Formats: sequence, C-alpha cells, structure tokens
Amino acid sequence: MAASETLRRAGPEDAAALEAFLARYPETSMFLRSNLAAHGVGPGDHPHATEFLIFPAEGPLRAVFGRTSGGYTLVQCPGLEPEAFASAARAWAGQGFRALTGEAEMAARLLSALGLAGAVAHDNVEPLYRLALRDLPAGDEVIRPAQPGDEALLTDWFATYEAEIGTAHADAVQARADALSRARAAIAGFPMRLMLDNGQPVAMAAINARVGDVVQVGGVFVPPEARNQGLGRRVTRALLQEEAQADTRLAVLFANNAAAARAYEALGFVRVGDYRVALADRLLTIPGEGPA
Repeated sequence: MAASETLRRAGPEDAAALEAFLARYPETSMFLRSNLAAHGVGPGDHPHATEFLIFPAEGPLRAVFGRTSGGYTLVQCPGLEPEAFASAARAWAGQGFRALTGEAEMAARLLSALGLAGAVAHDNVEPLYRLALRDLPAGDEVIRPAQPGDEALLTDWFATYEAEIGTAHADAVQARADALSRARAAIAGFPMRLMLDNGQPVAMAAINARVGDVVQVGGVFVPPEARNQGLGRRVTRALLQEEAQADTRLAVLFANNAAAARAYEALGFVRVGDYRVALADRLLTIPGEGPA
C-alpha cells in the first residue's frame, strides 16, 4: 500500500519524532504512545502492533494516525486539517476496521473520512479526565492481582462488563469465550487489580495503557448487586495509590456513564475534554480504492 503524497508511512527511524509529537498531547495519545513504546513502528503479529502514518510527508509533524494489526484506528490531529483525514482514508482503503478511538472531534472527522460514520454499531462520546497523582486522596483499601482461583468470577465479570459497554460479541458462545480469555489474561499478569472486602473480590480496575510516568485507567467494574456503594471510586483510588508509589505522575481515563464520572470527580479528576469510542460489531472494510 503506497502512501498519499501528503502523508507517509512511518519507519523505525521516526520513532523518536512520533513520541515527541504525541507527548505534547498526553491525555488523548495514550493508545498511540503505549503501542509505540511496546511494539515499535509498523504492523506485526501482536494485535496492538501499529502502522503509523505521518502528516505531512515532509517537515514538522502536524498529525499522526495509527492502525493496529487488530483493526483499531487511532488519531492525533490537533489542527483538524481536512487533507490529513482524507489522506489517511486513502492510505487505508481496503483495510480492515474494528474500532476507532481518539479525541471526540478528531475521531469523528476520521470516521467520516473513512466512510464508516453510519456503519459502526456504537459511537459514544465520553468525558475525558486527568489527575496528577500527587493530588490523589489517601485510602486504606486492600487490592491484589488476579489469581488462578478467580477465573470463574472474572469470566462472569468480564462477560457482564463487555455486554454493558457494548463490546460483547453478538454470538453468546463467542462472547463467553472472549470473557474467559480476558480472565486468563488477567491471571497471567495483565495489570489489573481486585479490591477485597473481608477477603473476597468486590470490584476491579486496570491500567490499559502506560507510557513512562503516565497511565490510563480502564476496565473499572463493580458487579450490579454491589453498586451505589462507592466501590468504583475506591478501587480506582487503590489502583492509583499503587501506581503513585511506583512514581507514576499522571492518570487519565474516560467515563462511560454518569455514575462513573461522579466517582472519578470525587477523587479529584478534572475534565479536560471528550473522547470518542466507535466500535463495529464485526470486521468492516474501509471503503475506497486507495492511493494510486
């Protein structure tokens, strides 16, 4: 796939420039930056390995687009330049698409340029928050990593979580298998924590992206029967206390419902914008013929 004249595919030699540009926008570049740090530049076998497109092709960077091997598209285009979005769409024509995330307006413009604005099953705009961890209030919650004995519980929790946020597979058998896979990944060491009450897990939260001293929180879940007791706020605080002790400086997250937003605001999180999460219910193909 050749790149448009106005942008180009990044190579390993561009890694430092990519990080320098994306670091200017820490709240809205976490997936781009964490994929870059973990997998380098270019597609690969890992689903988070990312092909990066640089705009313009020459001169100082003004936009970066990413598409993972798993079909997730990512964007950082603060100038909202129409040519940048159109060029990325041409470069990716014919490629697979599963989801798009990014700052709300940037993501909306890329989704439109890709010709998929009406094709996604879920298109949600969520408030985006940040918190300097030096301002995190203290707490005394007990948390621990997932253990093998948690597999059945976590499978149930992940199944409910995915269904509630709209990412569960339409086929119930596959949805259950996906939840089991996530439970096993957590037990194998994915950075999530369970909060305990009288020794029993009552809530969970995870770090879903990390770059240097900045983390992005995700996967905060409280089972339905235990909600409205402040557990989501408390497990988030406990997770971030652990991060602060490891010299993490800043946390970002986005909230997918009003109750979650209130919980995060109670911890001192400050809203800094909006974040869009657009999800397909199947693998889509980006329309168009691509560059000549």
